[in-house]
Amino acid sequence: MYVCVCNGVTDKQIIKAAEGGATTLQDLSDELNVATCCGRCATCAKKVLSEARSHNQSRNQNHSQNHEQPVMMHSTAFA
Repeated sequence: MYVCVCNGVTDKQIIKAAEGGATTLQDLSDELNVATCCGRCATCAKKVLSEARSHNQSRNQNHSQNHEQPVMMHSTAFA
């Protein structure tokens, strides 16, 4: 869906920018020119960015939890 009609920016572009490290509306403005004309898209752009960042964070946490190395317990019982 188009978020910024003035500059033709879609939610998918914002999600990709978030995956690439964008964290603020200013980051989106610098990278995609979001909210640089009329500004009506700013609220929606921030919401899409926030949701994308939350999704990325939870996905990264699940990924790291699934790939934790097992902890080897040293026992003196076998020494």
